[in-house]
Amino acid sequence: MKISILGSTGSIGRQALEVVQKMPGFFEIISLSAGSNVELLKQQIKLVNPQNVSVKSEEDAICLQKEFPKLNVLFGEKGIVDIASDRTNERILVSVSGKTGLKPTLAAIDNNIDVALANKETLVMAGDIVMRKAQEKNVKILPVDSEHGAIHQCLKDRNEVEKLIITASGGPFREKSIDDIKNATVEETLHHPRWNMGKKITIDSATLMNKGLEVIEAHHLFDMPYDKIQVVVHPQSIVHSAVEYVDGSVIAQLGFPSMHIPIQYTLTYPYRFEGIETKSFDFVKAGRLDFLEPDENKFPCLKLAFQAGKEGGTLPVVMNAANEECVFAFLDKKISLWRIFEITKKMMECHENIKNPSIDEIFEVDRITRIRVKELF
Repeated sequence: MKISILGSTGSIGRQALEVVQKMPGFFEIISLSAGSNVELLKQQIKLVNPQNVSVKSEEDAICLQKEFPKLNVLFGEKGIVDIASDRTNERILVSVSGKTGLKPTLAAIDNNIDVALANKETLVMAGDIVMRKAQEKNVKILPVDSEHGAIHQCLKDRNEVEKLIITASGGPFREKSIDDIKNATVEETLHHPRWNMGKKITIDSATLMNKGLEVIEAHHLFDMPYDKIQVVVHPQSIVHSAVEYVDGSVIAQLGFPSMHIPIQYTLTYPYRFEGIETKSFDFVKAGRLDFLEPDENKFPCLKLAFQAGKEGGTLPVVMNAANEECVFAFLDKKISLWRIFEITKKMMECHENIKNPSIDEIFEVDRITRIRVKELF
């Protein structure tokens, strides 16, 4: 299968290349894109020999071109959009972070290329537009997130679904008090008990905003109303999500925490093969499985996400942009963890919602929100 990986130097991108290396002869890497981690990208180029690469800056592109003269080197937003538009690809893995993922996802859909989507912002910001266009083009949007990947595997007829059950580990503050959360350090917040992820998603996991974003994603991916989506805290992270049907049957997908499994499945779908995590699961070793209601007083970002999703329009755009800028500010130690919720809530309350926005309106709301949020730091 001919594939390209957008965000190859990030956590998902690196693990995707590990999957590729475990399955020699199955994949041909057409293109890679990265941000500014050029040194790692150089190693990846030597490893998989792509035809094209794209980096963030023109300066890095010039340096790469000198070192790899036979390589087609691109840069900037246009670079990743060009890669995503290349019809040589059979599938594009979109694992870039933030709003950067939206335009290349739309470009891939426009060119009838299936998308393995590991970028939350794409559906949070423009889920209606993306899914409508994918349906018109008969393009598959394959979810890489372990939770949505689980639902994808368990879901048969959506008309028979009672509810989708999305599990959350609870993050590092599941058993902590509100005061502990308000006084949390960056180091404490980044210490996730189950998953090894990038910094931004780890902070979102600590506030449960990540789970809120996943609820909005699930609504769009599976065309499911919000009152049929439930979040359940599951500290062991063994059950990745489940589907309850109208007859009371519940089908769940289980496995030890590892992104290799959902990444591989989206790249090989609809087929399954042996991989890195084959034979890794053992029911006896898994032991007990606990499930709890999320505490919305301690994790109010989850409630914000449900509100934004139900109201729709540009409100999820505002929530996402405000949260992301606040997360960056927290990582820079400019604000406290709790201020992420307070500022995001404030931005949502003062926003005049646009109900059926265009892509241009979405990006403009995103831009203005980020400016307003930064003025508060």
